Amino acid sequence: MFPFYFLEQTEVIFLAELRHPHLVKLIGYCCKEEHRLLVYEYMPRGSLENQLFRRYSVSLPWATRMKIALGAAKGLAYLHEAEKPVIYRDFKASNILLDSDYNAKLSDFGLAKDGPEGDDTHVSTRVMGTQGYAAPEYIMTGHLTAMSDVYSFGVVLLELLTGRRSVDKNRCPREQNLVEWARPMLNDARKLGRIMDPRLEGQYSETGARKAAALAYQCLSHRPKQRPRMSDVVKTLEPLQDYEDVLVGPFVYTVPTQSDKPKQDKDTITKECEPKKEKCHHHENHKHHHRHHRHQSRSPRMSAIHSERDALKRNHRNGLNSPLHYKVREAA
Repeated sequence: MFPFYFLEQTEVIFLAELRHPHLVKLIGYCCKEEHRLLVYEYMPRGSLENQLFRRYSVSLPWATRMKIALGAAKGLAYLHEAEKPVIYRDFKASNILLDSDYNAKLSDFGLAKDGPEGDDTHVSTRVMGTQGYAAPEYIMTGHLTAMSDVYSFGVVLLELLTGRRSVDKNRCPREQNLVEWARPMLNDARKLGRIMDPRLEGQYSETGARKAAALAYQCLSHRPKQRPRMSDVVKTLEPLQDYEDVLVGPFVYTVPTQSDKPKQDKDTITKECEPKKEKCHHHENHKHHHRHHRHQSRSPRMSAIHSERDALKRNHRNGLNSPLHYKVREAA
């Protein structure tokens, strides 16, 4: 079964002319009256959007995220450096499809435009795209360049780092726009850990994360001329595939439960518990008996002291001139 999408003439033209491992293959199309459909190659992993933001699913590992970023960057670089350059214009997580091995391929060329020719620096066009991904200068002026795609790539790279959507109205106001919230922290190694996807549980390359964050920072520059070309982005991402300094996640100790102990019959457990109770009662009785015995029995020294005190009391009653009184005073 193949996924079907509504057909636009420009999309058919681009996909028919362009061939690259990181672009989806056009299998065919159907056009009958107002019904227009096209057929892509089957991509079993679906879109990056589904894999990255789907709830209650296993989080994408760090190496897989960098692999996807590199594949998507290669697809954009191919479009920008083709014989007739193409500006993708709608680069976003939902348009990046993944095969069974998480190889990224760009799809949906409905908004793609031919790049500027000759001495032209940009293409003037009606502003179209997706909120949160479109470059600010394109939104303000309608001037479309290859650097508009670079900005959009920076947004997707930031999504891969943070695990957050480009725009999320469910978050607090200052965190709803991902770029505005996260970009100031991308160049600060001390703050980078705050924005990294917590579902990674610390299992990512610290060096690779810093380099990827610095790259995203450049791609998201408000000045288009300061953004890198996609070919340079590819060169930056390629070494990140080989970093092996993946941190180990936090140590978690699992407390053994009752189920971890050997199973015993209920009768056996009862029989074993009952003698322990009797033993406890016997021990308590022994403690009481010992306490009572302790009060009754005294050491010979204690007996002598008490006897002497009793004698002093009797002597006091009989008078101070008794022989015992003198004996005690002489001893003092």
